[in-house]
Amino acid sequence: MPKVGIIMGSTSDLPIMQDAAEVLKDFGIQYEINVVSAHRTPELMVEYAQNAHKRGVNVIIAGAGGAAHLPGMTASLTSLPVIGVPIKSSNSIDGWDSILSILQMPNGIPVATVALNAAKNAGLLAVRILAASNDHILAQVDEYAETMKQRVLKSNEDVQNPYRDDED
Repeated sequence: MPKVGIIMGSTSDLPIMQDAAEVLKDFGIQYEINVVSAHRTPELMVEYAQNAHKRGVNVIIAGAGGAAHLPGMTASLTSLPVIGVPIKSSNSIDGWDSILSILQMPNGIPVATVALNAAKNAGLLAVRILAASNDHILAQVDEYAETMKQRVLKSNEDVQNPYRDDED
């Protein structure tokens, strides 16, 4: 059963939202991915949000551009955590309309919001939410953080010692 549901307003959002799917795949977390438009298929959105938990979904990642109602409307219809991904779309005002539509939710309807086009961070946040109740996933998150740390330390070493002979 999928642990994370990834939804987006249209297939034009897929190149961005695919980053969340890649993160989940890297962590071995099952997910489902669907196109669910808040404006063009509102009945589908309602059905999806109200029944996701019945399919085993624990977290929903919702990406949307423009008016970006999908994350907030989904959050209003489910008790599951929803992570919103604002997407800069062709009809967007540099993405600000999407960011503010998702970020400025009224009290009582929380949506965690990542940066513009930051579906990778949405995937990582979903993984961390799942890690709160799963020691195996928590260990994977810790390993991921250690790998990032080692990359930075290696980069720092390379910058400080650009002419170092690696064969010593």
